[in-house]
Amino acid sequence: QNVAGSRFDRSVSFCQLYTMLQLTVALTSGRSESLTIPESSKVGDLKLMAQKSFGQPFLRLATAEGRVLTDPLELLQNTLEDGDQLTAIVGQGQLLATATGFALWCPGGDRVVHWGEPDSGVSYLSVQELHATNFAFAAILGDNSVVTWGARGYGGNSSGMQDQLKNLRQIKGSAGAFAAILNDGSLVTWGGQPLGADSSEVRHQLKNVREVQATESAFAAILEEGSVVTWGNPNLGGDSSAVQD
Repeated sequence: QNVAGSRFDRSVSFCQLYTMLQLTVALTSGRSESLTIPESSKVGDLKLMAQKSFGQPFLRLATAEGRVLTDPLELLQNTLEDGDQLTAIVGQGQLLATATGFALWCPGGDRVVHWGEPDSGVSYLSVQELHATNFAFAAILGDNSVVTWGARGYGGNSSGMQDQLKNLRQIKGSAGAFAAILNDGSLVTWGGQPLGADSSEVRHQLKNVREVQATESAFAAILEEGSVVTWGNPNLGGDSSAVQD
């Protein structure tokens, strides 16, 4: 009796493990695909299956109620039912390059596809913007935080200032440094010191910053009242003292 009960339990577990969901996924163009996937799968698994079925590298999935499935780790069994219909929204990929590598991404997407150097080795969720220096990338995420990867001396390592890199409004890269404007109007820089990362001499002026631009190794920030603050290599725009009047 115990043996029979044991076999029955294993049989039930096996069936539960392989319970399948039959889903219909349709593009806004009208083309649709019928997909079968274990209910124990995650949203990310379904998205990859849909991307392969439609031949589209960037897709966002929305339920019939209009909810966009943004968390790739969310379990399908907690979200969908057998027979549900979903809409696949095609995102337009954007390409960005450093001196030695490429990154392909889609605003609001859940991954960055990169090849060459630098390679972060991981993907990032809800990438809103992607920027680059010659040998590093910086991504602004959906929560307005930033992640970086690549050469340390070119802006690829921001680990020492993650507490400051929150609520970002804009980011700009020179050849080897990044400058980021926060929502409170302050500005943070990191990367190669000779390439514009050292803003210490003008930091007291970098308040209420509206916009920042860069050359190869210098930055210029426009403040809300209209004045301009510069720093970096003086021969490449870092010294604007002659035209301040």
